[in-house]
Amino acid sequence: MKTGIIGLPQVGKTSLFKILTRARLEEHAYSNPREAHIGVARVPDERLERLSALYSPKKTTFATVEYVDVAAIGQEALKETAFLTSLRNVDALIHVLRAFEDESIPHAGPVDPLRDVKSVEFDLMVSDLTQIEKRIERVEKDLKKQRTADLEREHALLLRSKEALEKEQPLRELEISPEEKKLIRGFMFLSQKPILYAVNIGESASLGADLDAAVSRYKLDDVAHRPNSAATAICGKVEAELAEMDDAEAADFLASYGLHESGLVRLIRKSYELLGLISFFTAGEDECRAWTVPAGSKAPQAAGAIHSDLEHHFIRAESIRWDNLLDAGSEAAARAKGTLRLEGKEYVVQDGDVLHIRHSG
Repeated sequence: MKTGIIGLPQVGKTSLFKILTRARLEEHAYSNPREAHIGVARVPDERLERLSALYSPKKTTFATVEYVDVAAIGQEALKETAFLTSLRNVDALIHVLRAFEDESIPHAGPVDPLRDVKSVEFDLMVSDLTQIEKRIERVEKDLKKQRTADLEREHALLLRSKEALEKEQPLRELEISPEEKKLIRGFMFLSQKPILYAVNIGESASLGADLDAAVSRYKLDDVAHRPNSAATAICGKVEAELAEMDDAEAADFLASYGLHESGLVRLIRKSYELLGLISFFTAGEDECRAWTVPAGSKAPQAAGAIHSDLEHHFIRAESIRWDNLLDAGSEAAARAKGTLRLEGKEYVVQDGDVLHIRHSG
């Protein structure tokens, strides 16, 4: 899973990337302002931590999210091949929105997150519309030579997509079938990608309440509840301080603001959920590990996430909810209580399942 971090200049986008990924980028790393930077963040999961406490394994492995920090977005940047390639190759977008006041960090005009949402969304749609118009022209030429069912379906979908964009409707809101998604998957349209709006607010004595109220305060409820969209709030200044603390210090620091978790934890979790992903676990003395699969995955697909051979030779999956396993105290006790179940190939894996795969390999 790869998520691109986008935003206008001076919104705290690159600072957020550094904090998320614990990246230690030297100054020379930014000598090329158009160069994308890639880092990996751990997906926080208290369930895995508690399973690890039960098993005391040699290793605990969390799920991860890959983040890509690209240059400040705009119509000129979206004309550059390298910039477009970096952005098209991500699965989802985080749009960082400035909602803090700071005279030391210049900003053009008044701070207005909703205006910035509309501005960047418009640029993404213009980029997609340009791409679609070129493709329509090519498809229509091909149709004159030979009419095929696939070309006709693609042409109809492109025309429908063009119409939506001309009405300023991003493609992520367009209802299309799984078959239609396959037809245009290769174009990697920017306005089709799921998007998470991250409102970067200023530090305050009432930070906990301010974070909770930020989406509504800046009139982002509507855009946050559109298809394949979501919103959350962070305070970049506080998150930068938290990044330098150990766990105990961080917990005390958060408590002083009336918070029990950092904004980054919520942001990482939201970006993970936005793509419709869930976690299941494997647990034992050697390793406790979180694995990532799309929601709705069946047991053999989950087995394949661990190793392709396990999917090919899948027989059954022993399954138990993580909290039921903790309540039982051990797999043996769970088996005796009947909460450890044997599931077949049609079982749909649930978020938080602990699985043990039986296979013939």
